Amino acid sequence: MTAEDSNGSMVTGDDTTLLIVDDDKPFLTRLARAMETRGFAVDTAESVEEAVAKARTNPPAYAVVDMRLGDGNGLDVVAAIREKREDARTVILTGYGNIATAVTAVKLGAVDYLSKPADADDVFAALTRLAGERAAPPENPMSADRVRWEHIQRVYEMCDRNVSETARRLNMHRRTLQRILAKRAPR
Repeated sequence: MTAEDSNGSMVTGDDTTLLIVDDDKPFLTRLARAMETRGFAVDTAESVEEAVAKARTNPPAYAVVDMRLGDGNGLDVVAAIREKREDARTVILTGYGNIATAVTAVKLGAVDYLSKPADADDVFAALTRLAGERAAPPENPMSADRVRWEHIQRVYEMCDRNVSETARRLNMHRRTLQRILAKRAPR
């Protein structure tokens, strides 16, 4: 099966099954349609439970998984896919990106980690990138606010998402930390 995207890139191969997992229904629908036009045989799931069940019965060749879902962590879906299919190419999407979860995702077998909002071209490029091929470096480096936010997120994940313990380790007031965690990542 072969199809072209808007840049002329093609998805090829016998197995073009793609599982997209996201609890944002409008985004899920748009991305599914965009990937179908690029030649993927798309299946969708809106929860960890649904995605893990689909991965166990019919493991996909490709997957796009949101990190934070209503009923759990997208990394559980990545692990379930890798259990059944070692060669699966999985990309993690998240609006709450941080270095610690990116490293964990890659260790579990994800081939890339994209911050939302990611468009269909970014997702397609990440899914079809060759093993030795590197992603282009970002045009703009992280700001000092973003580096600080990444550090806080890493410590928060190390403390198993315990706000009080994270605040103690960062020598920060708990309420201040809660306000920081409630905000979106700075650019």
